[in-house]
Amino acid sequence: MTNDDLPKKVRISDNVLYQQINNECVLLDMDSEQYFGLDDVGARMWQILSEDGDTEKALAILLAEYDTDEKTLRKDLIKLITELGNEKLISVEN
Repeated sequence: MTNDDLPKKVRISDNVLYQQINNECVLLDMDSEQYFGLDDVGARMWQILSEDGDTEKALAILLAEYDTDEKTLRKDLIKLITELGNEKLISVEN
């Protein structure tokens, strides 16, 4: 995945539990027993991606909700997906 490539779909791992706390989100990887925290924007990205995994749909929803340009938001979404993928919290489908 290059810097400008958004995967078509992602799938949340079956071994991840998540809990929304106010506007933030805490993820627990049941395999590694590690916790991960997401800020309010990351939590919203996670929430949208967990619905059906369609990344372009998620990008469109986020663009409507946040006052930012598509290039910046796309970069941030790719960064989050990459980090979550590296931690095996999601799998990427191209």
